[in-house]
Amino acid sequence: MNSAFRPDLASAPCMLGEQHPDIVQPPAASESTALQNSLSRVFGIRLSGHGNDANARFLANLARLFHLRRVDPESVMEKHDKAWANVYLIQYGIMRLFREAPSGKVSIHHFFSEGDIIWPVFGRTRTVRNTLCLTTVTPVTAWVADFSAFRSAIQSHAEGLWPQFALALTEEIAELTSMREFRKHTMPARDRYTLLLEEYPELVKRVPDNQLASWLGVVPATFSRLKTGAGNKRS
Repeated sequence: MNSAFRPDLASAPCMLGEQHPDIVQPPAASESTALQNSLSRVFGIRLSGHGNDANARFLANLARLFHLRRVDPESVMEKHDKAWANVYLIQYGIMRLFREAPSGKVSIHHFFSEGDIIWPVFGRTRTVRNTLCLTTVTPVTAWVADFSAFRSAIQSHAEGLWPQFALALTEEIAELTSMREFRKHTMPARDRYTLLLEEYPELVKRVPDNQLASWLGVVPATFSRLKTGAGNKRS
């Protein structure tokens, strides 16, 4: 058999695991390339592969605003009573968006994971009247940029792009939040837990039960009973 490299042939997994010398390993993408690819998905821009393309230049300029940051679980990224100043693009990990009452009671609004972009979608959030908090749930690797510079770069690229971009994410968060509140008032906890398993299986595996309980709108003891009941049904 000809030993020349054939890109149309797949190698056996055992050879990959052994780092066999006949395997040609493609070079890993640089961090800047990975960031631009993530931004292209966020904006729905298909890169042509030509560096002089207007969209490619836009994403390259936008990427320069970001720096990579690695943080531990339960790290505070944004806090209430302080203007939210940054944009976060998650490369790996999970963050939670929540409000905390003076009594210490927490209401979790949303979880963000790989590929999600997080920014202060509400005007009040960008002032000292901010009531939202953002904290890591797992170890997180994220690209971080100053929000004002991020918004200015988008506004400078094309007229109408910022409202289009901003509206899409604002509507998504508003829709998810309103649907969750609707379910809290119209569905029993068991049904809401079943939907949680169906719609967010990865979160169930990676997020602590007490946080999922808060998100679901039940106390931890109730969540534990629901989890046990679901486990008994599967067995």
